[in-house]
Amino acid sequence: MVVSSTSAQGVSWLLASGPIAAENQVLRWIADLAAMPEDAGGCFVSGGSAANLSALVTARETARVQRGRGAHQRTRIALSDQAHSSIANTLRIIGVEPLLVPTSGDRLTGQRLRATLTADPDSDDVIAVVAIAGTTNAGIIDDLDGIAGVAQEFGLWLHVDGAYGGAGLLAPSVRDRYRGIEHADSLVIDPHKWLFAPLDCAALLYRDPAKAKAAHAQHASYLDVLETDSQTAWNPADYAHHLSRRTRGLPLWFSLAIHGTQAYIDAIEHALTLARQTAELIRCTSQLELIREPELTAVLFRRRGWSARDYHTWSQRLLASQIGYVAPTGWQGETVARFAFLHPHTTLDDVRDIIATT
Repeated sequence: MVVSSTSAQGVSWLLASGPIAAENQVLRWIADLAAMPEDAGGCFVSGGSAANLSALVTARETARVQRGRGAHQRTRIALSDQAHSSIANTLRIIGVEPLLVPTSGDRLTGQRLRATLTADPDSDDVIAVVAIAGTTNAGIIDDLDGIAGVAQEFGLWLHVDGAYGGAGLLAPSVRDRYRGIEHADSLVIDPHKWLFAPLDCAALLYRDPAKAKAAHAQHASYLDVLETDSQTAWNPADYAHHLSRRTRGLPLWFSLAIHGTQAYIDAIEHALTLARQTAELIRCTSQLELIREPELTAVLFRRRGWSARDYHTWSQRLLASQIGYVAPTGWQGETVARFAFLHPHTTLDDVRDIIATT
C-alpha cells in the first residue's frame, strides 16, 4: 500500500495503473490489516447495507453449490440481536430465515453459537453466521475467534460486519480484540465511517473471490464485449449485486497516498483515547452514569432522573446552540445518550462543554 507520496507521484502512479488498480491497492491494504490471505479480494460498494447483502448472497449461493440445497429449501443464517438492521433486511430480501443466538455479556460468543446449533434439531439448514466487529450502537466486538472455530466445526460461512468498528484494526491499543477476524469468508469495513472517506464508500472483501464471482457475475452479449480477456480481467462488478458503479475507493486511495497510514493510526487512537477519557469524566459527574465501559469509540450513558423526552429535548437544544449533537439511542429498552467519537479534532474540552449542559 502507498503509505506516503507527493501528490505528483500519486497522480503519476494512478495514470499509469488506472483507478481499479488503485481501488484494489486499498482493498489489499485492508485485507492485510485483517490478515486475510494473499488471494483475498473484492470491491467497493455504496455502504454496509449493500456490502452485507452482496456477501450473504454469496454465502447462500455457495451453500447451494456445496450442500446441494435447492432454491426452495429452508435456509437460515445465525446472528445475534445486536446485528445491524441491514442484516435483517438482507435476509428478507434473499429469502433466508434468521436463527437468533442469545448474546453473552452483550456479545455473540462461540460458546452460545455452538449451544444454539447443538440444541436445534434442524441445524443442517444453517449455512452462515454473522459476527460483528464493533456494533453500531455500543461498539461491541463479538467473540470472533470463538465464532470462527464453531463456524469451521459446523461448516458455516463466516461473515464479519465491521462496517463501523473494523477500522480499529489499525490501532495497536485494541488490535488484539479482533483475533479471529482473519478467518472471515467475507468482511465489510466502511471507510466512510472511521477511515474518513466521503459518504458512499464501503469495502467488501472475500477470502475466496471466485465464490463471489460465481454468485454475482452477469453475462450477456452486450456485457461480454467490454472484457478484453474474460479469464483474467478483474471486473469489480463481478463481486457484488451491482453492475453500474463508480470508483468509490479512489478518494480513500488519494487520502492514504497523501497523508500516509500513520496519520490514520494516530487519528483512530485519538478517538479511542477520547472515549476512555470521556468514560472517566462521566464516572466523575454526579448526575451521570456510565452504562458500560467503551470498547471502541461509542460511549453510552444515562442522565439520572431523565425521561426519554428529556433526552430528545436536550439533544435538540445542543444542536440549536451549536454546542454539539448527541443523539439519544436505545439500550435494553431504555432511552439513553450516546457519544460516537470519530473525528480526530474532537477534544475532551468539547466533551466537557456538552456534559456541562446535562
